[in-house]
Amino acid sequence: MTEEELNARHADKMRKKKAARDKIMATKTIARGLIIVHTGKGKGKSTAGFGMVFRSLGHGYKVGVVQFVKGRLDTGETHALERFGDLVTVRRMGEGFTWETQDRQRDIAAAREAWEAAKELIVSGEHHLVLCDELNIVLRYDYLPVEEVVEFLKTEKPENVHVVITGRNAKDELIEVADLVTEMEQVKHPFRSGVKPQSGIEY
Repeated sequence: MTEEELNARHADKMRKKKAARDKIMATKTIARGLIIVHTGKGKGKSTAGFGMVFRSLGHGYKVGVVQFVKGRLDTGETHALERFGDLVTVRRMGEGFTWETQDRQRDIAAAREAWEAAKELIVSGEHHLVLCDELNIVLRYDYLPVEEVVEFLKTEKPENVHVVITGRNAKDELIEVADLVTEMEQVKHPFRSGVKPQSGIEY
């Protein structure tokens, strides 16, 4: 087959694909705030969440961020968000991973305070998207009742607000109520080869 024939065949194939795609897209007419969960053992859950934050900012939307665990970490994303001024509200609430605090009651109190802050941002009517970074971690350790979180998302989240939740081991109840769930699968990680967490990559 000549190059010209290959090009013509490709163009015909793409025309058919576009027609099929356009037909599918014409049936997608609903626009509403989503509950989005990024979970799994692989790296990239918070990264994906912050990607959505920056995407929303790129459109000029106001966003809220609550960090349930990483509040003490000096992260690149929090420095970057400072540049967006009043478009961003950031609440760095966590006191570190639970193996660092080694104080269950303190972790429970910090999780409760962070959840109250997240609810306030979600219902404020000001934010297009609210990221609840590492909320799955505090739910995993039962620092907050998952039933309470699910009930709030089902009954009190405004219709037009997107809520993004990150962290491994997402509870089944949360997965059930979510509109979009992505599980990050770890294939390789440099940590296993002795490479320490590095700025700009892990934080």
